[in-house]
Amino acid sequence: MDQKPIGVFDSGLGGLTTVRELIRLLPGEDIVYFGDTGRVPYGSRSKETIRKYARQDVAFLRTFDLKAIVIACGTVSTTALDLLARENPIPILGVVEPAARAAAQATRNHRIGLIGTQATIRSGAYERYITSALPEAQIFARPCPLFVPLVENGRFHRGDVVIETIVREYLSPIRDAGVDTLVLGCTHYPLLEEVIGDFMGPDVQLINAGAEGAREVVEKLRLSDALADRAEGTRRYFVSDRVEDFSRLASIFLRQDVTGDVTQVDIGQF
Repeated sequence: MDQKPIGVFDSGLGGLTTVRELIRLLPGEDIVYFGDTGRVPYGSRSKETIRKYARQDVAFLRTFDLKAIVIACGTVSTTALDLLARENPIPILGVVEPAARAAAQATRNHRIGLIGTQATIRSGAYERYITSALPEAQIFARPCPLFVPLVENGRFHRGDVVIETIVREYLSPIRDAGVDTLVLGCTHYPLLEEVIGDFMGPDVQLINAGAEGAREVVEKLRLSDALADRAEGTRRYFVSDRVEDFSRLASIFLRQDVTGDVTQVDIGQF
């Protein structure tokens, strides 16, 4: 057993999709979350900038005595996971490979849709993992650059005409391609699950990258006998910009008040 916390980071709010699943599956674990809200989004940045930011995020989290770090960000998982894993002595886990495996297992007609940030789609990482598991898969990929800023501004609710219009514009070609599975390849996107699900229809299975990544963490901690032995863990949240904006949206999404648990940090020091 290992009582040390699990570190989780993302460019902003989206990594809470991973945190929510971790809390559901492992309520006894302590979690330290960092959201780089001052520099969100990562998906439109260069590879060099994404890696620089990711190294700083990990350096901050390593100021805590952690047993593992979860990259709850599709962009960083596709761009910097191998680098971060080489540079750090604790397990560094991403969300891309687990989500790709889940999509390969879920599809019935082998036609899989994929949405993500520009950097994620450009990397081709999801396609490599999916076709490795299912060589006959046909993948229809599309970047959705407006999703992250809209989610970060709270525009993710059913009935919001702005997000519904953007969803229709981005996803029409994928729906028309006849996919039966859609990978939400950025951890922000599951906050749009209701809107996306309404548009794609009930016959299309949505794969939540954040939740799949969390399940992978649970399995790896179990196999290494590193789960905590307590009934209820603590959660601490850190951000690089305004605490109030994050606290409000995080409380809505996690369905619990996190106001007193959020602290702003100067990520540039790391």
